[in-house]
Amino acid sequence: MPEDLGSFLPLSPANLYILFSLAAEDRHGYGIMQEVTRQSGGQYKLGPGTLYDNLQKLMNQAMVEDAPRRSAEDDPRRRYYRLTAFGRRILAAEVARLEDLVREAKSHLRAPNPRRAT
Repeated sequence: MPEDLGSFLPLSPANLYILFSLAAEDRHGYGIMQEVTRQSGGQYKLGPGTLYDNLQKLMNQAMVEDAPRRSAEDDPRRRYYRLTAFGRRILAAEVARLEDLVREAKSHLRAPNPRRAT
């Protein structure tokens, strides 16, 4: 039976960027903030409060989980996070939704004579 992922969409910008930042590798909180800034070209920055509030919600929804430290030399206070299989499916569904939105917007922008109100 297919999952109904639509109830989780659309993702907020913060959740979209957090999931996206975890798609390639496990990261700690500060690493997530840095990756979000990098991915957005500096246009979107997460503060610690926004990050950790949203991480907790994503963990409660089983989209993100704790990951083990990368090495014994890692700071023991540093907590790592990873995208779950469910979180990856949600991210893929959101990307598909956004692709459809962009495709629709492009088709409207290419229209030679947009309909005018009468």
